[in-house]
Amino acid sequence: MAEKVKEEANSGGFKQFLWNPNTKEFLGRTGGSWAKILIFYLIFYACLAAFWAVMLLIFYQTIDPHYPKWQLSESRIGANPGLGFRPRPPPEKVESTLIWFTSGPQGNWQHWSNNLNEYLEPYDKGNDEQSVGKGERVATASECGKGMKPEPGKFCPFNYKDLFARQNEKCNKNNNYGYELGAPCVLIKLNRIYNWEPKPYKGNYPANMPPLVNVTETDGIIITCEGENPADKENVGTIRYAPSQVIKANYFPYTNQPGYLSPFVMVNFEQPARGVLINIECKAWAENIHHDRQDREGSVHFELLID
Repeated sequence: MAEKVKEEANSGGFKQFLWNPNTKEFLGRTGGSWAKILIFYLIFYACLAAFWAVMLLIFYQTIDPHYPKWQLSESRIGANPGLGFRPRPPPEKVESTLIWFTSGPQGNWQHWSNNLNEYLEPYDKGNDEQSVGKGERVATASECGKGMKPEPGKFCPFNYKDLFARQNEKCNKNNNYGYELGAPCVLIKLNRIYNWEPKPYKGNYPANMPPLVNVTETDGIIITCEGENPADKENVGTIRYAPSQVIKANYFPYTNQPGYLSPFVMVNFEQPARGVLINIECKAWAENIHHDRQDREGSVHFELLID
């Protein structure tokens, strides 16, 4: 009997807290009290939102959408470019750096070939002229001869289609970039740094730089790829570079020109060992490019495995 009275008392206390008919209070507050607290928080958050909107408006007045305020060594990116490679692994393995496939007509190499096709699609369309929207800038490519720099606001176009049009060139779309043949091509490019220009070597190459392959002109950035460890050097086989081992200096600087497409080098691994994981390191070489394997400055790492 006592437990029943206690239960009714507790039940009545909660009901009274939820709604007290005597004081007209809901959850312990009257209607006027609820109105005051709601008006307070409404004004408080409105002032807070207005404050941040004004701060953002002032901040955006200090930056230009086309030109970074802090450049080169003053910026977080710095003045030492890294490298990137294509093709990339599938989205579900986005953090992987392994290029793994089976060659041959019945192989599973199609993803790697298709990924390169997607990346090169803008190059196929051409980059001589491009509009970037109403009110935005339009820039055309300069006519750049040997050693010539582009006009201000323009760029020297990277003529991808002419360079890789030869039928016997493995590193083109017609030959599936060599993946069906088990002689894959990997695209190596420099990451963009606004207003950065390379300082090519004038003949005094570093002692640790791998030998050049069929290079006659070195006025630019030299790209080298090799096995990362002694066993990898043995298994990687012959390496060929297309169209050249050198990215010309007159493709730089990048200044956010509309239509600009990054130059690159295709690295063709002609006879890599089958069934063996090969660690590969590619580096960019110029007087103002420094290498740090741990931070991947001036270099890029990936693995190659062909079944």
